[in-house]
Amino acid sequence: MSPLFIDILLFTLLAMTALAIVRLRNLFAVTMLASIFSLLAAGLFVNLDAVDVAFTEAAVGGGISTVLMLCALTLTKRDEKRTGHTAWLALLLCAVTGAGLVYGTLDMPAFGSPDAPIHTHVAPDYIARAKAETGVPNIVTAVLASYRGYDTLGETTVIFAAGIAVLLLLGFKRSDKREGGEE
Repeated sequence: MSPLFIDILLFTLLAMTALAIVRLRNLFAVTMLASIFSLLAAGLFVNLDAVDVAFTEAAVGGGISTVLMLCALTLTKRDEKRTGHTAWLALLLCAVTGAGLVYGTLDMPAFGSPDAPIHTHVAPDYIARAKAETGVPNIVTAVLASYRGYDTLGETTVIFAAGIAVLLLLGFKRSDKREGGEE
């Protein structure tokens, strides 16, 4: 299968999942669909050769967020409370923001274009200087560990902190006064 076909398929599944999330009122189903959405997004990132972003999306979006939402569901009701009004202002704000984001991408080079600035300025510079400046033979490792070291450290710290938070939440036991015979 061609990468373009896989991109279109994954994006279609993402759109269908998003529409289902908007339409559902059952909070458990919404949580599960949000987790599926994150895993589909991770698959799309893998297909776009952004494996580090895909790993972060799968760990944080599909894993930790799902666990936290399931924990939050234990404290709420089963279904979303229906409101008597439509949120036109929120819809308008989302439409304006989306239009602004689309407008901001109009002057970008075509996807995969060899004339894009990343291919004419940045990448050749990394390829030419990475080994001499960092001493690391693998260019990807040199970029992630040396040139973008603080960024990679920040991403790793966020994932580690989120993992510790989930472990603390899962390991936390509520003391029930009725267990010991006290009321």
